[in-house]
Amino acid sequence: MYTTVNEEGILNNYAPEAKLYYAEFPTKAQQRNYAFQGAVAVLFLTSIVLIALGVS
Repeated sequence: MYTTVNEEGILNNYAPEAKLYYAEFPTKAQQRNYAFQGAVAVLFLTSIVLIALGVS
């Protein structure tokens, strides 16, 4: 843990920094899964809106 003491004697604690890493581009299979999930979400939301309009 990183600590410092200023000139007034107050102790300051700092959280340790996390290790950085770079994101990787999704594979073709992951991209297909994301597209499928997006299509299902659009269909789901569209059906909810249409049901709400039909009930009201």
